[in-house]
Amino acid sequence: MSCWMPGCPALSMCRSLAALPITCLERAKDLKTHLGILLHKPELGHKTGSSSKLQLGSRRRDSSREVLEWKESFDQLLKSKSGVNAFHTFLKTEFSEENLDFWLACEDFKKTRSKTKLASKANRIFEEFVQSEAPREVNIDHETREITRKNLLGATSACFNEAQAKTRTLMEKDSYPRFLKSASYQDMTKQATSRGTSKRSHT
Repeated sequence: MSCWMPGCPALSMCRSLAALPITCLERAKDLKTHLGILLHKPELGHKTGSSSKLQLGSRRRDSSREVLEWKESFDQLLKSKSGVNAFHTFLKTEFSEENLDFWLACEDFKKTRSKTKLASKANRIFEEFVQSEAPREVNIDHETREITRKNLLGATSACFNEAQAKTRTLMEKDSYPRFLKSASYQDMTKQATSRGTSKRSHT
């Protein structure tokens, strides 16, 4: 575009650019070239994809190992977040998930530092899980129930210890063995084993 008229915008722009030092113009061109290369470089996307595939493969191996570890002990199951979720799903089929929910509530309760919150949480847990005719009453004996009731008078982080231990033992001796024999866990172990076999055959 050319213009001979005074005050023409194109003419002013050309003069402004001409007034810039040559080095500035060269740097601007270099920067534009580098940006173009970065934006159109296909191998960058390829590398990112490979990295995410590696991470996904690593996660699958970890989860496969976890699934197989659940049958080693009840502790191993409770240490695993996905193990607790799988066990909770199984307990729902037996209509006994309140035992695990109570155990988890006690674990959370122990982390409470505020004395005011400790007392209110203790009462809420007792009313929901422990007292007779509670909405989600856990299966504990009368003596343990009464000990827990007395513990509420001076609530500490240990006031549910006995009731929690009884519920844990019940799950370990009763529900946990059935979980290991369940079709859902058997399917998970088969998948975990087949992933492990597939990995070994490719190495």
